[in-house]
Amino acid sequence: MAPSTVSRALNDSYEISHATKAKVMALAKELNYQPNPYARSLRAHSSKTIGIIIPERINNFFSQVIDGLESVTQEFGYHLLIYNSNEDVEQEKKIISYLLGGRVDAIVMSVSSQTSSSEHLVQVYNQGIPIIFFDRIALDIPTTKFITNDFESGYLGTKHLIDQGCKKISFLSLSKEITIGKERLNGYLEAIKTSELPFDESWILECTQDEKKNAEVIEQMLFPISRPDGIISSVEKLAITTYQVLKKTRLKVPQDVRVVSFSNMGIADLLDPPLSTISQPAGEIGIACGKLLMKKLTKKKQENIQDEIIMIPSSMKVRKSSQP
Repeated sequence: MAPSTVSRALNDSYEISHATKAKVMALAKELNYQPNPYARSLRAHSSKTIGIIIPERINNFFSQVIDGLESVTQEFGYHLLIYNSNEDVEQEKKIISYLLGGRVDAIVMSVSSQTSSSEHLVQVYNQGIPIIFFDRIALDIPTTKFITNDFESGYLGTKHLIDQGCKKISFLSLSKEITIGKERLNGYLEAIKTSELPFDESWILECTQDEKKNAEVIEQMLFPISRPDGIISSVEKLAITTYQVLKKTRLKVPQDVRVVSFSNMGIADLLDPPLSTISQPAGEIGIACGKLLMKKLTKKKQENIQDEIIMIPSSMKVRKSSQP
């Protein structure tokens, strides 16, 4: 039997009779033959793989985006390769360099908190590898970027604390480099400005990737008599650190300090007290990324990825941490 006949039979080709297919499948089972999808992809000049680059694993938002993306791509036989930059721009550059060798058909990414230049990302675009961004985006790359309404959410979260009677609200910032950090901070500043509360730059607390140092600076912020009576955290891990620090003090949430955080934690209801959250539509973003890429990669007439920003709004859930 010719190799081409065997190949067509294994691929269930209509050109091969049922009897021949049955013989080939029986022999394949006897020999414990397993098809190699990667070899097949190489012949088709396609890896059937999408590279995902995220800045951290512990944030629930990113895992939910990946779940949404995978729910679409697996239906088309595509696999995901997930890389973590660990909020390190040099690590991000190494990952990009590795993927430029044709190992993936497309890249979906959220940039690190250190990424201030897009030079390494321009290389991806110039090489013709489809790349789309979500959440933390590179504005100067002409491709589709999926975001949420971070400015509005920062404003509404701060306004909520003001409406609950807070007079001094601290903003916990992880990075002023990334787009989401800037937008959330600007929303906070706008709410403070329109409320006509007195404001000092010291109300903005710049944190880092070092959890121990973050705990120290948050603790220093909470001990003076002039401490804040409200806190809005730009990322969920800073809210968790805040809860841990507050447990060491005699301050109580929400009686002494009210807290709101950007977070996609599924256990926000189980915290003591339950945490008020601004949650991004992570699953929807992942599904939107997947649908866009599948249109690009699987259609005979490939669709171009447009240079546009698509906003999918977040939602706020008020719980006991921010209520009187």
